[in-house]
Amino acid sequence: MTIASLAAFAGLCLVLALTPGPDTFLVLRIALNRPGAGIAAAAGSAGASIVWAALVGIGLAAILEQSAEVFRWLKIAGGLYLLYLGISSFLKTRKAANEALRSSGEETPLRCNRLAGFGAGALSTLLNPKVGLFYLAIVPQFIPHGGDTMGAALILGSVVSVIAFAYLSAVAVVAFKAMRWLRRPRVSTAVERVSSGILAALGVGVIASGASS
Repeated sequence: MTIASLAAFAGLCLVLALTPGPDTFLVLRIALNRPGAGIAAAAGSAGASIVWAALVGIGLAAILEQSAEVFRWLKIAGGLYLLYLGISSFLKTRKAANEALRSSGEETPLRCNRLAGFGAGALSTLLNPKVGLFYLAIVPQFIPHGGDTMGAALILGSVVSVIAFAYLSAVAVVAFKAMRWLRRPRVSTAVERVSSGILAALGVGVIASGASS
């Protein structure tokens, strides 16, 4: 795994982190009442993402050991999944903007201490299968021929974890302002469209790379 590819992956993770999701709004709701608990929830979510990375790494190592051809098709399937994420996210942009316009009430804060916040963040990520699917789509693209599958998965998982924790912690610190900002239709629409386009482009590139290898 080269520095350039790792930097590209980090950029992708940053774009995805800026796209509001379940973990973002969970941290927001907790931090509205107690910012420290919101940061703890961010830490729980970040830690759980490494667990997902390890689980996916174990599975990919087993697949690669059995069949390189199956692993190649898995890479192509991963590209298709990324393409699907990009297209589906783009199609949902207008619907999300309309819902934001209709929504007039604020999110109800969740009353948690730091330990409960950590548990809530970890559980939210562990029970989200999309996190596992993301790793399953991404990790194979960054494993060189004969490379360490488990090591690559953990490195990528650590990058995701650090970026997610940094972003979610920042959200927790400025929870109330962040909630207002994320609900602005123009902001949410712009973020969704940019991230959708990047995902779709990455998916096309992965499919082409897998098909030609």
